[in-house]
Amino acid sequence: MLRLQYKITIAAPKQKVWQTMLDETTFREWASAFNPGTYFEGSWEKGREIRFLGTDPETGKIAGMFSRIHENRPYEFISIEHLGFIDGETVDTTSDLVKQWAPAYENYTFVESNGSTEVVVDLDAHEGYVEHYDQSWPQALRSLKMLAER
Repeated sequence: MLRLQYKITIAAPKQKVWQTMLDETTFREWASAFNPGTYFEGSWEKGREIRFLGTDPETGKIAGMFSRIHENRPYEFISIEHLGFIDGETVDTTSDLVKQWAPAYENYTFVESNGSTEVVVDLDAHEGYVEHYDQSWPQALRSLKMLAER
């Protein structure tokens, strides 16, 4: 497992950036960089289940990640603990494939200075996903910046 990091500075207070990143409507916009139509179901509250979903382009079925919010310090830090895959109606948290990487963490840190906010994303990634993340995360963060600076 590798640890990846992506950063962006957004000309907006951290409260606005936080809200833009986690709001259901704007989440769909910036997260479409990973897979068009990406959305979440669940809660951003600490300890709560959250599912990150989209349509698998190969099968046409709903697919995604089964996760839990590991930590939530409003406007400062949020940690997502990814625990398994979702394939259609099936949640897989016990297969050998999942055991190779779970749990994996995706952390968002928000640091405000002089009215701008630096967003730092740290995440655990399997080697096979590095190229995808290296393309998708910068695009997603640019979209988040555009949305939060409106």
